[in-house]
Amino acid sequence: MALFFDALENQDPAAREARLMGELASQVAHAQRASAAFADILASVDAPSITSRTALASLPVTRKTQLLDRQKAQRAQDPMGGFATQSYGAEMPQIFASPGPIYEPEGRAADYWRTARAVFAAGFRAGDLIHNCFSYHFTPAGSMMSCAARAIGCTVFPGGTGQTEQQVQAMAELRPAGYIGTPSFLRIILEKADEMGIALPSVKKALVSGEALPPSLRDWFGARGVDTYQCYATADVGLIAYETPAREGLVLDEGVIVEIVRPGTGDPVEPGDVGELVITTLNPDYPMIRFGTGDLSAELPGHCPTGRTNTRIKGWMGRADQTTKVRGMFIHAAQVGDVMRKFPALSGKARLVVTGEMANDALALHVEADGLSPDTLAALAAAVRDVTKLRADVTVVPPGGLPNDGKVIEDARSYA
Repeated sequence: MALFFDALENQDPAAREARLMGELASQVAHAQRASAAFADILASVDAPSITSRTALASLPVTRKTQLLDRQKAQRAQDPMGGFATQSYGAEMPQIFASPGPIYEPEGRAADYWRTARAVFAAGFRAGDLIHNCFSYHFTPAGSMMSCAARAIGCTVFPGGTGQTEQQVQAMAELRPAGYIGTPSFLRIILEKADEMGIALPSVKKALVSGEALPPSLRDWFGARGVDTYQCYATADVGLIAYETPAREGLVLDEGVIVEIVRPGTGDPVEPGDVGELVITTLNPDYPMIRFGTGDLSAELPGHCPTGRTNTRIKGWMGRADQTTKVRGMFIHAAQVGDVMRKFPALSGKARLVVTGEMANDALALHVEADGLSPDTLAALAAAVRDVTKLRADVTVVPPGGLPNDGKVIEDARSYA
């Protein structure tokens, strides 16, 4: 059985980086030329110069809230908000919606969302029947996996969601090789099969996403003979990373450039630090340039034991949006970044910590440093007040003294 979906998975890392950076400048230029939104967002950018990760990090991050705001502002003229480079018709066969609503196009490419790599890594091969229980309406998850399965050469039963007894009956009669969908719905189906007294011996593997897969649930599936894998994808950028038989983190997809940045900023963190995943796609139909997912993760050292050579991440580790209300004012992760940018000599982590009780809050900026002068401490406190309109103390902790969890705002108040 083939170990890899294609030769990209075990290529030399330097060759991969050269390929990605070689395509980056042309993708930025294409986005400026063909996407009205990025023509505006990247108006002052010299596309030919964006040929490195350092240059990429100089570009603005576009977050989901900005994407939604642009779409809302242009509903009457362009429901895609100027982000799509194709119009209705043969080049855009389907459109989906995420909460907001945010509308996402599907292009004509056979594996448009690039999820075939994840389906292959989960053990599915040409000739398999896949029972696909992701939703086929509104959201693109069902189509994401159907496109991938067909690209591999699998047959798909579009089960969708709900109708649990009919799902069990179809599985018993069609005998699929495995399941694709959320882990919670797979458990519901298997429990319903037990209740109905129906065995499902053909279901030996599963690819799940959209929810956490705790070790206890993976073990529960394993005890029933189902080998379960995870992948991480979004409607905005498609596949980002996928699990392999090594079960050691998630391997990045070959069609995206992934950065991990300090929440609320566009500044890359040190390898191993937790931060927000920012994705640049090489998709010409929907060219997301530095799209902030709002999800936290961290890079893992080394390569996957399976021989795949792309970078690995730990998987989903929480949300980067840490907005908190203090003394009637909202504070945002981006504001912590705004404060620290005023002090470029301070390169360590920083976080605002809220303590006390509701209506009696205390705010402190914790900063990693070897020691700060009274003038710098006073300037930091003034900067917090200037940016957030709130008074705060400043606490210095030694380098490495703050947890590596991606938090830049910690709500430690008592809610009793």
